Amino acid sequence: MEKKEVVLNMLLENKNAVIYGGGGAIGSAVARAFAREGARVFLAGRTLTKLDAVAEEISAAGGVVETAQVNALDEQSVEKHADAVASKAGGIDIALNAVGIFHVQGTPFAELSLEDFEYPIAGYIRTNYITAKAVARHMVKKESGVILTLSTPVSQMPGPGFMGHSVACAGIEAFSRHLAGELGPNGIRVICLRSHMIPEATMMCSHSRELFSLNAERAGITLEEMLAGAAGGTLLKRLPKLAEVANTAAFIASDQAGAMTGTVANLTCGFIVD
Repeated sequence: MEKKEVVLNMLLENKNAVIYGGGGAIGSAVARAFAREGARVFLAGRTLTKLDAVAEEISAAGGVVETAQVNALDEQSVEKHADAVASKAGGIDIALNAVGIFHVQGTPFAELSLEDFEYPIAGYIRTNYITAKAVARHMVKKESGVILTLSTPVSQMPGPGFMGHSVACAGIEAFSRHLAGELGPNGIRVICLRSHMIPEATMMCSHSRELFSLNAERAGITLEEMLAGAAGGTLLKRLPKLAEVANTAAFIASDQAGAMTGTVANLTCGFIVD
């Protein structure tokens, strides 16, 4: 009997994806997932050595990838890069902002300075606004595109100790919903990925390791004990994996999820129940 060849279609074949913060834990994991699914990946970030290391992995696996040093908090830097990508690749189909900004957590409200409160809010909202606006200009021309943002469960959690981060994450989710309404008529989808703490990310050169370590130290426990406690507070009794976040991002960015927009993908393993 003659064997039939099975052809598996890749989710993101012929798509051009820009990832801001592509050298970080989540950004690099999503980049690998996008490339595996056929996307041409453009990694943007402040540290070229990190970006190039990720690019080497993607290239070795047969993916197509380019890197560029971009300050995602600088409007001109981001717009110049987006214009260059769109010109070279023929457009931008997907964008993810995975930029991490170190900030103060664990300080009681009575002791929290205005500067420390404002810093994560201003930084995270600014970078998401700048990157979304830069890519949207090109997506509108094609009347299609997907913009992905990131938040955490603190967007819906009471304190104490993370006032600035909570407001920043709530702001990212609100921004994503509103942006979906702005861009929906142009065929552009906007979805926020809300992930809980990712143990693998803390083992990498991620800003989350330093942040979580400081929180654990203030609580008088080890980082491992803090992660175990967080896992115990979820319905699944575990924390999300990098691959789960990355694979979800690839699916949401694909046409398979074409009816999704203006929502938050809950990747908290049941810590937050919608």
